[in-house]
Amino acid sequence: MTMVNAYAPDAAGSLPERERALIARRERLLGPAYRLFYADPVHVVRGEGAYLYDPDGNRYLDAYNNVASVGHSRPEVVEAMAKQAAVLNTHTRYLTDTILDFAEAFLAEFPPELSHLMLTCTGSEANDLALRVARVRTGGTGVVIAHNAYHGVTSALAEMSPSLGAAVKLGDHVRVVPAPDGYRRPEAEVGAAFARDVEAAIADLREKGIRPAALLVDTIFSSSGVFTDPAGFLAPAVEVMRKAGGVFIADEVQPGFGRLGTHMWGFARHGLVPDIVTVGKPMGNGHPVAGAVFRPEVIEAFGKSQRYFNTFGGNPVSCAVAHAVLKVIKADRLQENALAVGNQMIEGLRALAAKHALIGDVRGSGLFIGVEMVRDRTLKTPASEETARVVNGMRKRRVLISATGQEGHILKIRPPLVFSPDDATLFLATLDEVLAETTSAH
Repeated sequence: MTMVNAYAPDAAGSLPERERALIARRERLLGPAYRLFYADPVHVVRGEGAYLYDPDGNRYLDAYNNVASVGHSRPEVVEAMAKQAAVLNTHTRYLTDTILDFAEAFLAEFPPELSHLMLTCTGSEANDLALRVARVRTGGTGVVIAHNAYHGVTSALAEMSPSLGAAVKLGDHVRVVPAPDGYRRPEAEVGAAFARDVEAAIADLREKGIRPAALLVDTIFSSSGVFTDPAGFLAPAVEVMRKAGGVFIADEVQPGFGRLGTHMWGFARHGLVPDIVTVGKPMGNGHPVAGAVFRPEVIEAFGKSQRYFNTFGGNPVSCAVAHAVLKVIKADRLQENALAVGNQMIEGLRALAAKHALIGDVRGSGLFIGVEMVRDRTLKTPASEETARVVNGMRKRRVLISATGQEGHILKIRPPLVFSPDDATLFLATLDEVLAETTSAH
């Protein structure tokens, strides 16, 4: 996986002794496969709202962590977790009210066609379940995904997550299509081009004797580079897959829960009702709860032919936590906040683009924004090294972001939904300083 902002172990000598010791302990206990963000990793001991704190009390503005969707250490969520844990925590083979109370409230946020909820512990499990259901529904196995997509870490999902890197082989039943890039082609052509690419992928699957099962996309294409516009561009590709006998799985793990401001879910921006929707840990503010929402006719055959049991997917504590998160989003009007503060951020970033030639494009919706960094605006040459310097320069000033896209040259800005106008102002001022510094160094 491209991580332009990753910590390089050979740079450990420049770190303070406390952090060097912590990294050494981590490597000894956790092994070699984990990665750390930033050239100078951040050592955090607590969080509150949109901020994280290090052992010395320094405050970091978190403009990246969508998992803590309603803010770090949200009191209502912590209270719901503790209260339910003190009473009962068990599985879905017993009758309990908590899962049903949550399901009623949660399904009310979806179109009426989507009326069945199954809960898991992670987004990877939710996508895995969605694939199982899609295969039973369609009789196919072929899956079409977007360039540099990420959908999970199970064996099945890793085979359709090219962002994990070339060492992770894609499945023979998986076809990758170019991302719907409205920066490198006219926006008016994005939908038709994406649909043609999906159609070609389906044809290739059939040529190899593989029946299509699903189009699986993250509805903001976050790992591909954050592609949002024009709203509605996804609909023609979904129609193509359905005509081929497959289903549409909307991966809402990252864009969901009001983050995009205009709608509760990314698929709604495109005027779509998916066959299956998957959600992940933002649903529990980081607590391990996730799930999949289905059209009844899509899951009917699966339900009749197979039993599904996830030992603690849908346990009462997780359901109480998820319900508390949903209540906070509604009560505090966090979708509206995402739209207002997101618009402030996008306007501010476009103003920065007028000052800094490194910014080639600003795109996004609500509090999910991509800033494409280029060395030449005419050639649109990816500025990967400069992007790494910007991400690490922001970290140095205690503002946390990351990067996305196969070349790692797109700033990925995705803060908690409680991000305030003052937080946005601080973010923009800091980025202005870092861009100026990066340009002068270059």
